Amino acid sequence: MRSIERYMLAWLLGALSLGTLVVMAVTYLVTLDEMNEVFDRDLRHVAESLGGYHHVGVTLGADTAARLPTRTDEPDLDEIVTVTWTEEGVLAYSSDPRVQLPFLRTEALTEVDVGSERWVVYTDVSPNGIAQAAQRSAARRDAALEAVGKILLPIIAMSALVGAMMVFALRRGLRPLDQAARDVAARSAVSLEPMPTEAVPAEVSPLVRAINSLMGKLAESMSVQRRFLADAAHELRTPMTALRLQVQLLERAQDEASRREAVAELEYGVARSAHLIEQLLQVARSGPDGQPVRIEPVDLGELVRSVVGRMSAKADAKHIDLGAQTGKALRVDADPQALLVLLNNLVENALRYTPAGGTVDVGAALRDGHAVLYVVDDGPGIPEAERPRVFDRFYRGADRASGAGDGSGGDSGSGLGLAIVKAIAQRHGAQVSLHTPVSGRGLEVRVVFAAAPA
Repeated sequence: MRSIERYMLAWLLGALSLGTLVVMAVTYLVTLDEMNEVFDRDLRHVAESLGGYHHVGVTLGADTAARLPTRTDEPDLDEIVTVTWTEEGVLAYSSDPRVQLPFLRTEALTEVDVGSERWVVYTDVSPNGIAQAAQRSAARRDAALEAVGKILLPIIAMSALVGAMMVFALRRGLRPLDQAARDVAARSAVSLEPMPTEAVPAEVSPLVRAINSLMGKLAESMSVQRRFLADAAHELRTPMTALRLQVQLLERAQDEASRREAVAELEYGVARSAHLIEQLLQVARSGPDGQPVRIEPVDLGELVRSVVGRMSAKADAKHIDLGAQTGKALRVDADPQALLVLLNNLVENALRYTPAGGTVDVGAALRDGHAVLYVVDDGPGIPEAERPRVFDRFYRGADRASGAGDGSGGDSGSGLGLAIVKAIAQRHGAQVSLHTPVSGRGLEVRVVFAAAPA
């Protein structure tokens, strides 16, 4: 399993180690450059002093015999070798004859190869002759390395201290993540209160806020689910009780007429229960966790004509004028089956609460650049105070609970129709709104799609 702590420590300690190496390399180069300047200046002083030196028996004239000492000692790498020449290039003196420096006539600082070694030579030209002072290049590098070696241990110790502080700071900095993990683990299905954010670092705060938001959604979803199950159980209890009574009435029927009436009541009860169960299934499918939306182009005009044609027989039986209002083709990208359920529920609601002799118009239109489905009836409508609540599951206003406006006089509905409509609309990014028709009577339900129509 990948560890953020190990990953960050590897990078931090690697960067620290690389930084230590870079510091050592830069220190060596800077020290070597400074030593070169100092040693070059020393070589120049030695050569100039040797060239201007006058002493009995030591001159640099043309008749001077070479003074070459015999050297059998081990060469000292730090030794500065001095050599004098006549103007004609005759060797007059050498502090170490084993080092055969070349004769140079130009007064300058030069690097030359003597055997297998590299030497730095300063040549001084004076009236007494030519004097040279030379030093091995390796001696300068060794001196720079020695200087760097003296600060090596302090730098390593400092790097180790900084590394230890990084490890401590990183582990302490990641501690809020461990605390957040423990807080999340302590939550349960019955305890989804948000995590505290007061003492949370700024870097961890977005994660904690996201977790709190998720737990809030889970709490709301579970609360809705519990309310739905409780309401569903309550709603199913009534039709089940009615079915048992109707079965008892059928068993007690004494004649054929009573039996036929009991059978009709039983069939009606079964149909109503089946309708309620079907709507409960539609609620489950249309929720956020329901079946995935199958998107394809849907002709709203064709959808309206299809639903109106399917509902015509029911409208005729209730003596309601059901009409379709469609114009040119108007298509939206949507789930055709879900939109069919949506419009079926709107039309069924309108037919249920519209009295005999009333009118229900179903249409699709383009308004302000948006595709709109609408259903208009001239029934009792919904009071303004109740409109915000009618989209709640199992909610029925006073008129609907009593079956007011229903031509059949009994089927007051389950209170799920508009809840299903809203859920399906939300899954399609559409808005559902309730309005009073221009006539001032009845209700108009609009479904406005946010996406531009095709």
